Amino acid sequence: MGTGSSSPSKLEQDLGYTEPVEAGERYYGLENFGNTCYCNSVMQALYFCGPLRTELLARHTQNSSATVMATGSSQYPAGSLLYQLAELFAVITNTKRLSGRVAPQAFMQTLRETNELFRGNMQQDAHEFYNFIINDMADTLLRMSADKSGDQAAPKTTWIHDLFQGVLTNETKCICCETVTHRDEPFVDLPLDIEQNCSVTACLRNFSRMETLTGCNKFFCETCCALQEAEKRMCLRRLPRVLTLHLKRFKYMEQIQNFSKLSHRVVFPLELRMPNMARDSAADADGILYHLFAVVVHIGRGLNHGHYVAVVKSQGRWMLFDDDLVEVVDEAVLHKVFGLSNHLGGSTNTGYLLFYDCGERSAASAP
Repeated sequence: MGTGSSSPSKLEQDLGYTEPVEAGERYYGLENFGNTCYCNSVMQALYFCGPLRTELLARHTQNSSATVMATGSSQYPAGSLLYQLAELFAVITNTKRLSGRVAPQAFMQTLRETNELFRGNMQQDAHEFYNFIINDMADTLLRMSADKSGDQAAPKTTWIHDLFQGVLTNETKCICCETVTHRDEPFVDLPLDIEQNCSVTACLRNFSRMETLTGCNKFFCETCCALQEAEKRMCLRRLPRVLTLHLKRFKYMEQIQNFSKLSHRVVFPLELRMPNMARDSAADADGILYHLFAVVVHIGRGLNHGHYVAVVKSQGRWMLFDDDLVEVVDEAVLHKVFGLSNHLGGSTNTGYLLFYDCGERSAASAP
């Protein structure tokens, strides 16, 4: 699974490699099995999500030797993606070398058996994969909890929910009687509409912007028992420990009957303070400060024939993971993936998924 060489690689030299390697993060590229960069890039972002990796490995053990990696005990079902992701992280974490490459073959096989969307060698959407893997792991933990307790009324949340899931509130106010109704919706990523030469903070403001419902879009008010004009907005009721922002770069175009990429320039910060827009959580009146730790970058001009890489932060350094190629990069590389300020050509490298960690909450000890 390692580099197969006893001498330090160039990457290890750049990282100040010394033996023995101390416990901590490793820098291993992932082999591409034919347009699987969408999966590799997201898995790198998840590996460098410290609280996720810690929780996964806490319930999964791995024995290793120089020639064989033999699985020890694990609390996860062997045929689940949860097990395979923990296994992959354990292989990387237990290696003696600081860098190298691994082949996530077992994970890809399980993924394709679990969801037909990811079968075959077609390029897939990194956002769809991220959403699927987070929800699939949470569902597996819920089934484990129900099976263990023998009670189908077991808790409906897990440590995956505690890490990644926030709550949105759809707030609607009838203009006639001023009655306000609320409907809560969970989310594992915030989808942000983007515009040319904008910022993530501007996108977030637009996300919660008040919208007036009139004409054929009138709201049925149960108090008035009639269709009425109303004001509607989305509020953040609860913020997660790990905040994932999805920049909506692919827009369906009727004239071509296909998705077109929006390579708009969207500036995103290294630190993001999320204001408290909730109706019932005055304790966080000043908001929560998040720190950027990973970006999944889309390269290319189309949804189905582009390429994905990941840029992650580890030990104060920024690292580029391009399938099995790994290198140290300057922080300025992030500026190069903001997007294009015009449509006259240039690089199509654009930030697509942004991963922020507030570092203030610990994952629950529930299964």
